[in-house]
Amino acid sequence: MTTPLTVDQLQPRLQQLTVIDVRSPGEFAGGHIPGAHNVPLDQLARALPALRAAAARGELAITCASGARAMNACEQLAAAGISALLVDGGTAAWSAGGKQLNRVPGEKVRWAMDRQVRLVAGSLVLAGVVIDLAVPGVRWVSAAVGAGLLFSAATNTCAMGAMLGKLPYNRPRNSGAAFEATLAALHGGK
Repeated sequence: MTTPLTVDQLQPRLQQLTVIDVRSPGEFAGGHIPGAHNVPLDQLARALPALRAAAARGELAITCASGARAMNACEQLAAAGISALLVDGGTAAWSAGGKQLNRVPGEKVRWAMDRQVRLVAGSLVLAGVVIDLAVPGVRWVSAAVGAGLLFSAATNTCAMGAMLGKLPYNRPRNSGAAFEATLAALHGGK
């Protein structure tokens, strides 16, 4: 079972907890909770040994933009026998509470993944409807996107978000090296 942690409860415990941000490297670079380590959700399985080592030294607090990906990560960690706290509301709640976000120097601020998904899904639906006027049957692309969004909501997963997270736009310079450095830090200490 995952224990929720509000951002007001998190703030005084930042030095005692290991905060793990499971957003894409691009989202993380644009603003994250101070001291957080970036372990993208799609890399969580690879990071399990490092996360297990960090959890042996103290509690983990898992965050994302709003909480959905963090909940998914907490479930995966629980299945691997690693307990973690869920930061309720994620970095959006942290920022909304007037708390400062750290940024990776020299990196551009990127759109949040949910905003990118809405842009792509909306564009596909609109294109499918408009193109269907000239090429009958293309509206089924719109129907497929709608079905994908329903599945996403029902399962609390997002295949489109996972695909968008792999785009170079969402992988800033040196994100591979940064991930390796994060794994090393989690193995050896904060």
